[in-house]
Amino acid sequence: MSRLILASGSAIRREIMTGAGLDFEVIVKPVDESAIKTAMLNDGARPRDIADALAEAKALRVSRLEEGLVIGADQVMVMQGDLFDKPTSLDEARERLKRMRGQRHELIGSVVVASGGIPVWRYVSETKLWMRDFSDAFLDEYLSGEGDLVTKSVGAYRFEGPGSQLFSRVEGDFFSILGLSLLPLLQYLRDCGAIAS
Repeated sequence: MSRLILASGSAIRREIMTGAGLDFEVIVKPVDESAIKTAMLNDGARPRDIADALAEAKALRVSRLEEGLVIGADQVMVMQGDLFDKPTSLDEARERLKRMRGQRHELIGSVVVASGGIPVWRYVSETKLWMRDFSDAFLDEYLSGEGDLVTKSVGAYRFEGPGSQLFSRVEGDFFSILGLSLLPLLQYLRDCGAIAS
């Protein structure tokens, strides 16, 4: 069995992998995500390519220093052609959710596995989510209950928690919404002999 390393500080990605029974370490090395994203946007890159480049950068950064299979992941949100970053405050989250209310957005996620400083596998997911037309009173209650947790997610919601109440419909994989396409990752890890098949 290969050593597995998660190159992400995301608590939910850690929870997903732990819940799946994987034996892994978390090693995070800094990557200038903002610079990568800005350069790619300036070059006209598609959102899926940006998510993939960010996941790859995280995996490669650790893979160049550590032996094993290094898992990098990232996710971007797109609505009406705009690419979003995580909200930096509750006020920004409130404005974002008001804009998203009654609208569809996409979460585009990428998982990249690297070994020896080389990407060896990747998977890109696209999930469509429709927010319901919730009331201002519901929004106030939601933000009061979630607090600063809404700044940890690009969409200002935790789909695995109370954020699920914001939605009327989704098309896509639950784990991909959370930020890690678990089932394709597990299949790759079985195929390459990193975990039992």
